[in-house]
Amino acid sequence: MQAVELRTIGKISRRIVPFLMVCYFVAYLDRVNVGFAALTMNGDLGLSQTAFGFGAGIFFVAYFIFEVPSNLLLEKFGARKWIARIMLSWGILSGAMACIPLIARFTGFGNEHSFYLVRVLLGAAEAGFFPGIIFYLTLWFPAVYRARIVGYFMAAIPLSTVIGAPISGALLYLHGGLGLAGWQWLFVIEAVPAIILAGVVFFYLTDQPSDAAWLTPDERAWLTGRLQIERRHREKVQSFTVAQSLVNPRVIGLSLVYFGAVATNYGLSFFLPQIVKSFGLNIFLTTIVSAAPYVVGVIGMVWWGQRSDRVAERRFHVAFPLFVAAAGIAVSTAFDDPLLKMISLCVAGFGIFACLPVFWTLPTAFLSGAAAAAGIAVINSIGNLAGFAGPFAMGWIKDQTGSYAGGLLLLAGLGILAMGIVLVLGHDHALEHAPAAE
Repeated sequence: MQAVELRTIGKISRRIVPFLMVCYFVAYLDRVNVGFAALTMNGDLGLSQTAFGFGAGIFFVAYFIFEVPSNLLLEKFGARKWIARIMLSWGILSGAMACIPLIARFTGFGNEHSFYLVRVLLGAAEAGFFPGIIFYLTLWFPAVYRARIVGYFMAAIPLSTVIGAPISGALLYLHGGLGLAGWQWLFVIEAVPAIILAGVVFFYLTDQPSDAAWLTPDERAWLTGRLQIERRHREKVQSFTVAQSLVNPRVIGLSLVYFGAVATNYGLSFFLPQIVKSFGLNIFLTTIVSAAPYVVGVIGMVWWGQRSDRVAERRFHVAFPLFVAAAGIAVSTAFDDPLLKMISLCVAGFGIFACLPVFWTLPTAFLSGAAAAAGIAVINSIGNLAGFAGPFAMGWIKDQTGSYAGGLLLLAGLGILAMGIVLVLGHDHALEHAPAAE
């Protein structure tokens, strides 16, 4: 049995995880490349820091509204069709960011409100992708493997900045072609992979193990049997309907934890290029230096997820990185020296990203089926409201005070609050250790 387990997990890991990493890499790059575009876009469109922060964050309001319905539709229609639909629509709308001046002229909305409009539509288009993938992974990987697998998948977040930052920086220098500014070319070129991948997803993904012709019969039998045993084990403790999962106190508590974690991520990522540019660097060097915390984040995310699976512990492995994230962000405000500030933010980068893959083992330990699809979507949608609140607060505080320090301290406080909630909620490890056979 050990041999078929190792063979099966290895095969599905090689087939599914790298491909989903590429998809999420493109998704995340299209979501946050507005931070790099802002280096020249804000001046061209006449956006204040408050307006930029509001527009960057309003993406998540639409994301919040459509998240749960989208994930329930994915559970109903299957990942292959629904994820392909998501990627096609967000690719088109991400490219439409280049058309903001044109949209402003035709609608009369002006540049600022046209910026808000496209960001709202992009949020609606992308809603359901991330929680859908987290739910999809629960259909393929037993609980004991999930922290490391989610870690590999979510490594696409920091990698999208490590690799995408210099690419975005180089694209900003593409001025004049077809009358487009560099920031417009950035949006157009970085939207193309999402549109292409939509077609690949439709033909490449398999909805569930029982449909996997690329697994041998004994591999399919082992995997479906193991996942069924784990599901029955959870449901013996308590089985949730979709409606119950939406209002479950533990789901709400985890949503608040994720809110704090997301706030530290997006609040920093949308403004980090502008913080680094204030060091006096040119645009390309700004994008290179901005990638440093994300290099640390990639390492932390993969290593910490593996460590959590190895020692079979979750609560500390979520709480400790949240503390590190908060401490690194807070300490960075004490330094004017660029080197010391970036060292502090690199420390924060470890915490920001290391907590994420382990966090997603918490809801999947007690939710299953449609309830898992709904619960994961609720947690992700509420948590991602911080993607609106964090950038908007950062921009408003910067405009009011002339400094990013107040906004960074707010992000650190939210990280500490999330850490406290994790410690209070605890975690039932027994739910992740169903018997291998019945």
